[in-house]
Order: sequence, then C-alpha cells, then structure tokens
Amino acid sequence: MNQPNPLQSRLRDWRELLQLAWPMLVGQVAQLAMGVADTIMAGAVGPIDLGAVAVGFSLWLPIYVFCIGVLSAVTARIAHAVGASDRIEETATLQQGLWLGIGLTLLSIIVIVNGHLLLPAMQVDAALQPLCKIYLQGIAFGIPGLMLFQVLRSLSDGNGRSKPVMLMQLIALLVNLPLNYVFIHGLFGAPKLGGAGCGWATGCVMWLQLVLLAVHQRARWYPMLFATGLRRPNRQRLTDLLKLGLPIGGAMFTETSIFAGAALLIGRLGATVLAAHQIALNYSALMFMVPASLGQALTVKIGHRLGAGDPQRARRFAGLGALTSILFALSSAAVMLLFPHYIAAAYTPDQEVRALTAAILVYSASFQLFDGLQVTAVGSLRGYHDTRMTMWITVIAYWGVGLPLGYLLGLTDVLGAARGVFGLWTGLIAGLAVAALLLNWRLAKISRGYLPTK
Repeated sequence: MNQPNPLQSRLRDWRELLQLAWPMLVGQVAQLAMGVADTIMAGAVGPIDLGAVAVGFSLWLPIYVFCIGVLSAVTARIAHAVGASDRIEETATLQQGLWLGIGLTLLSIIVIVNGHLLLPAMQVDAALQPLCKIYLQGIAFGIPGLMLFQVLRSLSDGNGRSKPVMLMQLIALLVNLPLNYVFIHGLFGAPKLGGAGCGWATGCVMWLQLVLLAVHQRARWYPMLFATGLRRPNRQRLTDLLKLGLPIGGAMFTETSIFAGAALLIGRLGATVLAAHQIALNYSALMFMVPASLGQALTVKIGHRLGAGDPQRARRFAGLGALTSILFALSSAAVMLLFPHYIAAAYTPDQEVRALTAAILVYSASFQLFDGLQVTAVGSLRGYHDTRMTMWITVIAYWGVGLPLGYLLGLTDVLGAARGVFGLWTGLIAGLAVAALLLNWRLAKISRGYLPTK
C-alpha cells in the first residue's frame, strides 16, 4: 500500500483549516466592522463623541471577551464529542451551555450598567462621561441576545459549520450602519444620542443575530434542547465547563483588558490622543481577526482529531496554524508601515488626530507577529483542553510585564522622560512578545505529550 505523501497531507490539512477559518474570519471582520463603523460615525460627530465611544467600548469589551472565552469551552467540548461521534455528550454539553450562557448574561448586565462608575476614578475627561453612560446602557440592552447567540454558535462551530454564523454576522453589519445613523441623529422618532447612539444600535443588532441564527438553525438545536426535555442545571457538568472555560475567559480578559487599561490611562491625556489611540487600536484589531479566526478553527480541528484518536494530525494542525499566522503578520505589518497616513485618513478628517494615528500605527506594526503567534497558540491549547497554564502565562505577560512597563514608560519619569501614548504602546509590545514566547513553548510541550511513545 502506498504511504500518503507528507506534503500532500499537510496541504490537505491546510485546506481543511482554511475552509473552516475563512467564514469565521468574515464573521469576525463583520463584527469588528461594526466597531469600525461606530468609530468612524462617532468621529464624524466630533472628538468628544469618538472619545466617549472609545472609553465605553474599552469598558464593555473585556467583559464580553471574558464571557466568550468561558463559553468557548462549550465549543471545545462539542468538537471533542463530534470527533468521537458521541451524540449524547454533544446534547448534554449544549444544554448545560445554555444555562451557563444565562448565568453569564446576568453577571454581564450588572457589570456593564455600572461600568461608568469607574470613569471618575480613572480620571477620564469629564466631558466624555455622560455619553459613555448612555453608550453602555445600549450595550447592556443587547447582552442577553449576544450571549444566547454565542451558545447556539458553539453548536454550529463545534460541528465544523462556520458559514451560518458568518451569514448572520454579515446581516447584522448591514443593519448596524443605518441604525447607527438613526440613533446618532435622532431619526424616525428615536432620541438624538450623538456618538452614544452607537451603543444602542449595537444592542439592537445583538438581538437580531440571535433571532436570525435561531430561525436558520432551528432544525439542529431545537431537538437537542427541547425534544427530549431541557434538563436542569447539572452541577458536575457546569463545573467541568467552568474548569475548562474560566481559564480561557481569564486569559482572553487579561489580553483584552490590557488594551482597555491602556485606553483608560490614555484618557487622561485628552480627547485627541485618545481618539488617535482608538483608531490605531481599531485597525490593529481588524488585522488581528485573521489569526484570531485561525485560533478558533484550530480549537475545532484539534478537538475533532483528538476525539477521533489522531494526535499526530492534531499537532500538525497546530503547526500549520502558527505558520499561517506568521505569513499574515508579515503582510499586515508591511501595510501599516507603508500606508499609515492613508489608514488614518479613512477614519477621521481631523488633521491632528490623523498625524498622531499614523505615528502610533508604526508601533502597532511592531507587534503583529507576536499577537498572531500568541492567539493561534491559545486556540490550539483550547483544542487540547489545556487552559489553566494559558491563563497564568497571559496574566504574567500582560499585567506583570505589558501594562506596568507601559505605565512607567508612558506616564512617569521613572525610566526617563514620559513618552505618553508611545510609551504605553511600547509596554503592549513587550507584553505580547512574552506571551507569544511562553504560549508556544507550552503548546510544543503539551502536543508532544499526546503523541504515542515509541
């Protein structure tokens, strides 16, 4: 019997990975494009409105990311069950995932509604604070729809079907744009909220995504949740999901919160600096969606292969994900270095904000490689159900290195003259570099442990 060609096997796996990842990428870009649209449309109103959206976004995003991280345990468990052809386990995981999503919804609403109380303590410009409060109220309105959408998404993604979710996210983007305009300018009887209206538009499309996915995928999720009876919360199963999901959520919260923390610190430097930072961060996040989508796809593909008892191929997927991330990082960094002024001009007509944004984008280009490698490693480790060490690595890298160093360089004279926003971005780069190194070391160790001993 002819042995399979190693190159052909790798190309086949690469195609499989990309076929799963590209709809995730399009969906993620659509989600982030709503943030881009918020930034552009709020920026057109004025720097105060843009700054309010930037601060509000920075406050609720870490909460959202934490919850998505916790719920990603549902996706990972379902992927393993699918790989092992265990329909009973798949159904039980989805049912308990629903209860988990409801619990996270309640906690998120409480935190987000009260998020504006942090602004005075963070010395954020007083002119931004009332608009931030209105923005966060709109986000809180949409949180139940968002969390339940993520639960249904876990079933689709865990089965390797990422296109339905992509479709719903694209529709949500198209609806978000006119809704932003309606709430910003107070059309058709809606209140005129300025830039803060973006929060209410986002809240509305969160519910829209849930309704669309629930209707489209009803034949898949309804029998699993209700045909045999929705079981009550099961302490053991919820504990297992939390043991896997809480470290994932903690790691994702840690990474996101370092950027949110930087934004809140930059808030004391004024609306112009904060606006430039938000634009650079928004564009960087857009580029980040490629390796982030690869990370999501790696969780599913590695889960499938481990569930099927094929650790060699699981490890191959992890390597292909890292290679793809490197290639893209080099390309995205080149674009930021060559065309920073064009990128800034697409966001704002303000010349001062444009110039500062272009300067910050040079720093953003410097961490593309590190950011890509750390997120694909995290995605692979989720597939291996190795999450606790991932969380501690990110805590050390981001809160032990990145943010403290950025604070010292940017806002104090401990390490020389304060560098302002550029010092804070230098700290972000250092934190991401440490995370990329340690997470890929951990992945290499864990994946080798699954291989059969000779």
